[in-house]
Amino acid sequence: MRLVAFVGASGSGKSHRALWVARENDLDYIIDDGILIHENSIVAGKSAKKAPSKIGSVKIALFYEEEHRNSIKKAIEEHQPKGILVLGTSDAMVERIAKVLELGEYEKRIYIEDVASPYEIEQAKKTRIDQGKHVIPVPTMQLKKQFSGYFLDPLQIFRRKGKGHFQNIGEKSVVRPTFSYYGKYTISDYAIYQLVNYTIVTMPQMEKVSRFRTSNTPDGLYIDMDVIMVFGYNLLEAVKAARAQIIKELDRFAGFNVNSFNINIKNLVFKKSPPDF
Repeated sequence: MRLVAFVGASGSGKSHRALWVARENDLDYIIDDGILIHENSIVAGKSAKKAPSKIGSVKIALFYEEEHRNSIKKAIEEHQPKGILVLGTSDAMVERIAKVLELGEYEKRIYIEDVASPYEIEQAKKTRIDQGKHVIPVPTMQLKKQFSGYFLDPLQIFRRKGKGHFQNIGEKSVVRPTFSYYGKYTISDYAIYQLVNYTIVTMPQMEKVSRFRTSNTPDGLYIDMDVIMVFGYNLLEAVKAARAQIIKELDRFAGFNVNSFNINIKNLVFKKSPPDF
């Protein structure tokens, strides 16, 4: 297995260029901030961007936890990559990652200065400092579970191939980790209920939500609710439509990952009453 290191200071644009560097060097896997990536998909691990502090982020990126470390090693053994690009902020960091994961010796090292101009590096650092933005080289959908409730921005990356022609390198995601900005935001269960209730009462098939429970866990939402429906509609189709619309709105609202969603029909009414907001 070929092993290549990609080294650059924090916020210098490594993750932004990781897919391109991997392709240019015929490497099919990437290790970046605690996760193993293959063709725009997370194979194993957990993202350091989700850690509550910078110290916690470093520990995840360096695979301090045995369970985390073993999950990556097991995935590498099962998938048998032909080559891995390992990202790190220093030579010492990529050396430690190779050692704890038992990857062997590096074939070569690529530095951010080799693939980005001083101006591009400076702009990347400015964005990190001013806006707290971090890039993860996988599509937003791949991060829904690990970053449920976070605001994720998809970022399509293209490479110029002659005048007027571009090659789609892949989709990346921009996140603002908790540790990267001042303060912390939370989304209350009541805000989630309001969104769900609004969706329900605006549907002609539905009367109202009579009971609502939600558990907002780190890996996503668990929702259990009772509804009163309007007589005369197909119950199954109406519930399917409500469920699909609510999941869509929760995703649009804050990128929530819905793990479990139960809708129980508790009663019927013969006439739709006006929505009560």
